[in-house]
Amino acid sequence: MAKQRGIIKIEGTVGDITFLKTRDGYLVKEKTSIPAQRIATDAAFQRTRENMSEFGRAGKAGKVLRKAIRGLLQNAKDSRVTSRLTKEMMKVIQADATSLRGRRNVVDGEAEILQGFDCNINAKLGTALFAEYTATINRTAGTLAINIPAFTPADKIVAPAGTTHFRISTLGAEIDFENEVTVTDMQESAVLPLNNTPTAVLNLNNAVTAASTHPLFLLLGVQFFQEVNGVQYPLKNGAFNALNIVKVEGV
Repeated sequence: MAKQRGIIKIEGTVGDITFLKTRDGYLVKEKTSIPAQRIATDAAFQRTRENMSEFGRAGKAGKVLRKAIRGLLQNAKDSRVTSRLTKEMMKVIQADATSLRGRRNVVDGEAEILQGFDCNINAKLGTALFAEYTATINRTAGTLAINIPAFTPADKIVAPAGTTHFRISTLGAEIDFENEVTVTDMQESAVLPLNNTPTAVLNLNNAVTAASTHPLFLLLGVQFFQEVNGVQYPLKNGAFNALNIVKVEGV
């Protein structure tokens, strides 16, 4: 797809050329003349159909995951989290070394590729939380846990201006992508002051089905608040909250 570089900004269709405005600027694309029926049946488009099938599967899997983690995601995401997650899901599917092309899927792929995914690209966990932590998944027991030793918030939390308090949140998710069934458990610390007083040790344990046969995901997030007259208000509607998939265990 081409970009418009002139000073005239156009939107709409002229002949077979479509002008559109996106977050990346004004773009230009040529309208296709290939009928949808031909793409769906012609042997020449077999690769296209395979790619479309896997892309659709990636989008569906991303939607299932987003729905499962919505309890934290709704307060810690950027405007492109859907497309970014779909892109990573495609990598998971393409890592499937057993299924035929066009039939590759998340379950037989490498779900661990999603480990380290930041749900809010504008507030990455690695730039907000510098306290040491351990993330563990015990599939047999069905527990997904985060342990954070005592730390001094003013030294280990990088918060946006105006922050007076913060909260650590975790979410464990067991996801059956094929049947779109999820089991989740969310845990949160108390709302803690952002000061020089060391915190207590934080042990946040999330429970899912013991001995699950589905992929398991553990997320860790930091939410920021501003206290006004004794009430903690989410800072700028969560625009600076961080949320990361810190550990994944596929099947």
